[in-house]
Amino acid sequence: MLELLIISTLNGVLYGMLLFLMASGLTLIFSMMGVLNFAHASFYMLGAFFGYQISKFTGFWVGLVAAPVVVGGIGALVERYGLRNVHRHGHVPELLFTFGLAYVIEEVVQMVWGKLPVDYRVPAVLDFPAFTVFGTNYPAYKLFMLVISVAIFIALLVALTRTRVGLIIQAALTHPNMVAMLGHDVPKVFMLVFGVGTGLAAVAGVIAGPALVTQANMAGLLGPILFVVVVVGGLGSLTGAFVASLLIGLVQTFAISLDVSVATVFQAIGIDAAPSGGVLGDLWTVTIAQIGPIIPYLLLVLVLIARPTGLLGNREA
Repeated sequence: MLELLIISTLNGVLYGMLLFLMASGLTLIFSMMGVLNFAHASFYMLGAFFGYQISKFTGFWVGLVAAPVVVGGIGALVERYGLRNVHRHGHVPELLFTFGLAYVIEEVVQMVWGKLPVDYRVPAVLDFPAFTVFGTNYPAYKLFMLVISVAIFIALLVALTRTRVGLIIQAALTHPNMVAMLGHDVPKVFMLVFGVGTGLAAVAGVIAGPALVTQANMAGLLGPILFVVVVVGGLGSLTGAFVASLLIGLVQTFAISLDVSVATVFQAIGIDAAPSGGVLGDLWTVTIAQIGPIIPYLLLVLVLIARPTGLLGNREA
């Protein structure tokens, strides 16, 4: 039990921090522009594939730096020449634009790299067990992923609260007209935030690619849970995104590791009163691990019922 607790906690925190790398950029973009970017997970996928391609020629470490820069540049160009022109027409065209962009990116990835997973491997220098817990080896690369995620979170927090650029960005989030009157180019600030947001998603893709499966449908697998994080944390709240990321990461990780059902609980206390067949019979024997993937969505429903603005959100629209 102690082994399960330690390993699941580490995996849950790691998964939560990866979610936060993507949710932070999406949250900043929504806070500034009021746009829910449906293509955000696609930039995560681009980060993984660009990291793979660059690492083939120059090694993993160059790809770790270069891929987010390239993807962030693509994101900035998307904002400048695409989303900015659509923005004036309202929210529905914005959503349709980003929704279509996600399909375009997926099709381009399939044309270039194919539909099968690519051979994106953990760098040799990190391909060893960091420590052993009750006979279970914990990979050093997972600890590296956790350290990178925490370091970026701290750097982002310091940049937003302790630097001049961060202060300008925060001011532009709530008072763009005032920032423009003070002489700052607000559209460029928008482009910078969009580029940084997509770059953060790309960082998550580069470091998650070798540990997870790098394939053309990886954006579709992670995209829905990303919006659960943003809504549960509160639209526009960076702190809320951090709390929700860790919460969902831990909840889902522990859920899929628990092979427990209602039947096993009642049997453990000496009660054997299973319903005979039908839907009730199925519900009686279904395990927490089997319903693990839907638990974050159940959490989303509960949070929206109790607090429609999210855990730490304060924006109504």
